Amino acid sequence: MDLADKKPLIAVVGIIGIAIAAWLAFGFFGIQAAFIDNEVNESADDLFTTAPAETEEVEPADNADNADSSDDAATSELLEESVTEEPPVAEALVDDPVEEEVEDPPAEETPAEETAIEQAAAAEAAAAAAEEEAAAAEAAAAAAEEEAATPGEIVTIASGNFQSINGYSVTGDALVLNNGTEERFLRFENFVSDNGPDLKVYLRAASGEFISLGDLSGNIGDQNYAIPVDVDLSVFSNVEIWCERFSAGFGFATLS
Repeated sequence: MDLADKKPLIAVVGIIGIAIAAWLAFGFFGIQAAFIDNEVNESADDLFTTAPAETEEVEPADNADNADSSDDAATSELLEESVTEEPPVAEALVDDPVEEEVEDPPAEETPAEETAIEQAAAAEAAAAAAEEEAAAAEAAAAAAEEEAATPGEIVTIASGNFQSINGYSVTGDALVLNNGTEERFLRFENFVSDNGPDLKVYLRAASGEFISLGDLSGNIGDQNYAIPVDVDLSVFSNVEIWCERFSAGFGFATLS
């Protein structure tokens, strides 16, 4: 076979070689990712689908009113008993058949009256103390309510800053958001990373064990990832941008 006859075969082999090289470059190595940015801008406003359970508030002032009412009733009963009771001396004079001129007893309070007055004073003091205690409890509850987060409000429970590794560049903030329910979301803000093929978001433990939160949504911009409810963030505390195809890390952030 002369050279002229070999030219078609050489051309076919060349085309096959170019096709394989193109697949390796663009399909496997993904070199186009190094020149193409994928920018996203995801909001954090509508992340949570579950609202925290509402708790019924108890007003301490009502208890104070009830305490005042019961104390007032007790005081009234005691005073009424002291007024209707006749002194023992008077009963003895009525039962005595001998008519004797008896001098009127001195205008002094009997032991029963003194006891009733003391008990009434003690009841009034207890009612005043209960009222002061209820007012203090109400003030403390109001202060605690002001300091507590609004039910359903999205708060940051952990955060960390991205650091670059292995010659790649990754910057931005990693935040863990919660609204008082079991739901948690990992959020990237001010995020910029070198692009690459098959990039994933990992939560990794110090032991090397990891949990994948899925594909990286974009190498630029704010983005959100749901965290499974059974994940212990005190163990899986490192967020990684990881290239699965080449088992290489681009950057990480430690949550605290």
